[in-house]
Amino acid sequence: MTEVVGATHQFHEAEYAEDWARRFTPTPERMQLFETVLEQLQRAVPADGHIVELGIGPAYLAEFLLERMPHISYEGVDFSEPMLALAATRLARFEGRVQFQQADLLGDSWGSALTRPPAAMVSTWALHDLGGQAQTAHVYRACAAALSQGGILLNGDLIKPDGTRHLFEPGRFTIGRHLELLQEAGFSDSRCLHLWEEEIEAPTSADNYACLLGIV
Repeated sequence: MTEVVGATHQFHEAEYAEDWARRFTPTPERMQLFETVLEQLQRAVPADGHIVELGIGPAYLAEFLLERMPHISYEGVDFSEPMLALAATRLARFEGRVQFQQADLLGDSWGSALTRPPAAMVSTWALHDLGGQAQTAHVYRACAAALSQGGILLNGDLIKPDGTRHLFEPGRFTIGRHLELLQEAGFSDSRCLHLWEEEIEAPTSADNYACLLGIV
């Protein structure tokens, strides 16, 4: 049987979520993704703007951004109650600037339930877990609908690299297809800012992640 590059998760289980958070503390390479996200946000978001993170997880990115953008407000959306609990603990010192929403990103109500209109939406290592291209496209459409003109989406996610001979789980697909889905969702501009830890010949589930930008 051919092995598929991917992973399964049980994020509704508290012990699993806590173990995952310990094992996936961002590496120096992955911190480069955070720096890229920060650079784009500092260009596009007003000093007191509102940022929404889809799949906030244990809030590593949120903590990084809140420390460096001291006047923004932040909203984390996640379907996992244990992950939201971890995020709330990590971000407790930012009380008053952070809110949380437990929601399924494949539902239709989370966008209208946001507390403030977002200037930007961000996500890292999350959307590939939704299951495939149709599910990612659904989220891209919801983001385009929630953002005002000039708003941006930054998706740092695991992808399938061009030229690989390996099978990948359906949620990991090519950068080119991501850019097509962003355009189809209503983003007037879409591009790949960078690809990290590219591995075509012997990829693991942690390799091959890109930062994708969509501008409304």
